[in-house]
Amino acid sequence: MSFSSLKKQSSLGSLTSKLVKEIEKTNTTKGGADERLWKPELDKSGNGYAVIRFLPATDGEDLPWAKVYSHAFQGPGGWYIENSLTTLGAKDPVSEYNRDLWNSGNDADKDVVRRQKRKLSYYANIYVVKDPVNPHNEGGVFLFKFGKKIFDKLTAAMQPEFEDETPINPFDFWQGANFKLKIRKVDGYWNYDKSEFDAAAPLLDDDDALEALWKKEYPLADFTAQSNFKSYEDLERRLKSVLGQKQVQRPRFDEEVVNEELPPRPEEQIAATVASATSDADEDDALSYFQKLAEE
Repeated sequence: MSFSSLKKQSSLGSLTSKLVKEIEKTNTTKGGADERLWKPELDKSGNGYAVIRFLPATDGEDLPWAKVYSHAFQGPGGWYIENSLTTLGAKDPVSEYNRDLWNSGNDADKDVVRRQKRKLSYYANIYVVKDPVNPHNEGGVFLFKFGKKIFDKLTAAMQPEFEDETPINPFDFWQGANFKLKIRKVDGYWNYDKSEFDAAAPLLDDDDALEALWKKEYPLADFTAQSNFKSYEDLERRLKSVLGQKQVQRPRFDEEVVNEELPPRPEEQIAATVASATSDADEDDALSYFQKLAEE
């Protein structure tokens, strides 16, 4: 798609329609710091504030975001930190193991599943409008990793609940809106409830400058490329190692698990190890995941 085609679709509103359809479809169904990733930081008061703009899809890609499921938990044999094959619509050994544990009817097994649940992350290109803690980031194009809570705000902007609200495409250069990211600490977790979109307005008044930004965006297809996912067999071997088993033991429904030592809660340990600054506790997604396990 050329830049002129991108602007034409903005005027026609066709991009918003395409994104809304993808959201509806979605709702029904590496080591070292990555310098491409932007992360907000808290100020001395313990709050965080920044203004960002979500950017349109890069040339050759249909969607302006990538969606990835992963697992991160600790067992007797170490940490299991891997992308989930369910991202690609394939079977994953952890999901299958969790399904069997959840359906055992044993509360201890369900506690294990909660510790091993999938984590949902999104990636998108953003333009940093204002970053008070790190002003050198302002005017730069970065990747932004975020969870379901922020994605819900994107969805609400495109599909408002009330008739007096005008839908916008947050990823549009011309008719989109800046996103005011407001972070508070609630029960030890970052909370984004007060974050909101500003009034719709062009990001910049200069189309040449916008095109230059567009060409700086990072491809998102890499996040869901097959090369970023291990095979089922490799993941199963890693799972066995982390669980301290020669083979993954499926629960026997006629036995009761007694005095089982459970691994530490991931929300306490992963936060300091693998969670990004934007990793909210996606409990809504987790609950729907558990319900799906029970139905299978």
